[in-house]
Amino acid sequence: MEKVQTLPYGAWPSPIDAAVAAAHDGHPEFVGFVGDEVWWTEPRPTEGGRRTLVRRHGDGTEEAVLPAPWNVRSRVIEYGGRPWAGAVVDGTPLVVFVHFGDQRLYRWSPGVEPQPLTPVSAVGGGLRWADLVMRVEDGEVWCVLEEFTGDGPTDVRRVPAAVPLDGSAAGDRAAVRELTPERHRFVTGPRLSPDGRRAAWIAWDHPRMPWDGTELLVADVTVDGTLGTPRTVAGGPEESVAQADWSADGGLLYTSDRTGWWNLYRDGTPLCPREEEFGGPMWRIGSRWFAPLDSGTIAVVHGRGATALGILDPETGEVVDAAGPWTEFSGTLAVHGERVVAVGASPRSAWEVVELDTRTGHARVIGAAHDDAVDPALYPEPQIRTFTGPDGRDVHAHVYPPHNPGCVAPGPELPPYVVWAHGGPTGRSPLVLDLEIAYFTSRGIGVAEVNYGGSTGYGREYRNRLREQWGVVDVEDCAAVALALADEGTADRERLAIRGGSAGGWTSAASLTATDVYACGTIIYPILDLTGWATGETHDFESQYLESLVGPLAEVPGRYAERSPTEHADRITAPFLLLQGLDDPICPPTQCDRFLARIEGGRVPHAYIAFEGEGHGFRRAETMVRALEAELSLYAQVFGLRPAGVPKLELTK
Repeated sequence: MEKVQTLPYGAWPSPIDAAVAAAHDGHPEFVGFVGDEVWWTEPRPTEGGRRTLVRRHGDGTEEAVLPAPWNVRSRVIEYGGRPWAGAVVDGTPLVVFVHFGDQRLYRWSPGVEPQPLTPVSAVGGGLRWADLVMRVEDGEVWCVLEEFTGDGPTDVRRVPAAVPLDGSAAGDRAAVRELTPERHRFVTGPRLSPDGRRAAWIAWDHPRMPWDGTELLVADVTVDGTLGTPRTVAGGPEESVAQADWSADGGLLYTSDRTGWWNLYRDGTPLCPREEEFGGPMWRIGSRWFAPLDSGTIAVVHGRGATALGILDPETGEVVDAAGPWTEFSGTLAVHGERVVAVGASPRSAWEVVELDTRTGHARVIGAAHDDAVDPALYPEPQIRTFTGPDGRDVHAHVYPPHNPGCVAPGPELPPYVVWAHGGPTGRSPLVLDLEIAYFTSRGIGVAEVNYGGSTGYGREYRNRLREQWGVVDVEDCAAVALALADEGTADRERLAIRGGSAGGWTSAASLTATDVYACGTIIYPILDLTGWATGETHDFESQYLESLVGPLAEVPGRYAERSPTEHADRITAPFLLLQGLDDPICPPTQCDRFLARIEGGRVPHAYIAFEGEGHGFRRAETMVRALEAELSLYAQVFGLRPAGVPKLELTK
């Protein structure tokens, strides 16, 4: 038996290096059936960060059907959406997908090179497509069309559309059928009723975000194949409908948070009223938290603070959850007959494609199976915690203490901790195996993921805590967790850090300007200047997000300046690392440039690393390796740690 070493926190040797963590970043998404076969998209960090389309053959083997440079990913609303659909035609798979490079739709069958179905537009961001549904019998694929009308990020329109499968629209924009006139700023792809006579879709307009309020629209299908005048059947300014579909017998199913929780309804009647979520934030068009089965039951992803895969009986309201090790399921589902396919994970396993046979109740992994890259004894051992924030409010968090069975720290030493603030901010940190967390915990650095007020999974009231309070509630909640860990003797008060990306990068930067809790911080592709971001420096989808997060700019301009880290960069005394993708249309590099210009002349040690070819969210293995090693080096220098084999990050003043 190997002897346990006594070493200071941060000096514990670990086989989980940055390359291992990077190689296992990302997870399968957008599962679906092509005939009897299960297909999905999957990341390839070592291949330039592209996403490929994976086919599971009947014999259980997996095949990546699209080699490099094909990249199956949509840019609709920049966060994308369901980028593929498929069917079996004359015994052969026929797949339509979005290629990230030019955002065109392509048609593919085995043995045939992909053929374009849509044209290229030279206007602004071009033509983009998402939320694809095959209509083979009509010779079309139905989807969302996002069309730029000018060069600005908000010069854009979106409509439900039908693209012919015969390629006639590849060079002819006029051959794309718009199913409705442009009525709303944002739409999902239409879902056709089983009898083909009605279609349902979701729409919303600025300044609302889809978790604030949406409308569920239903229209008759006319004789010319377009959609008639729609009528609103659910939703509103303060009611978010997150998904809609039809049951096999023609009932309209949808998730609505009209009671304060995203619950499932059929034709307006609640099917399982509970204080838990049967839906989530629509960051991507085409997410699915429920899927009706032919038997009349409904596959659901549901839960409170975590999600399970279950089968809902709409007659009794009973939900029977799938047995298995998975403690979290993402918002992607597909059904075929009595088979359900989902994507699940746990603190001991990364995201996997899971199939549930509803006849037997048996669930098993059928794709992207978790493979232990290192000894699982090194995996983090999380704790689900609820802390007390200001005014006695609950703050949910996952705490990952330092963990390495081969090492202990000497005597009374307390470990350093890094608080992780998730993006969104309307989102949530799931409790799943993340080798980036293990990269730190296995070296003796604790991690605390904070699902601060504003996070999803805990009902609308918890979500609404952040309304007009962004930069206040998130900062306070993260600080409350960090200080509580120090007060209880779990963490070293002098060695606390904060990190986050996107909205989490905002929270990290705001925390460094507004508090003295942290000794350092890592700020990743952040929002730093609210006024700039609200006046043209981001994409259309979030261009008015700050109206609810901060308040109307026209009414409270001082609040925008008061909370922006850029305006208070002189207050930062803690060293920091700033990481940014140079091709980021959501949080552009100009935000970092402006922030750093305010730092110039100060005495704050910092480093700025910008990555060519990276956008919002790092996808290339080499980027993730450099970013992780730089982050660890920052903590090592500030906390006085001695990690082995990590290049030193040069900090400048």
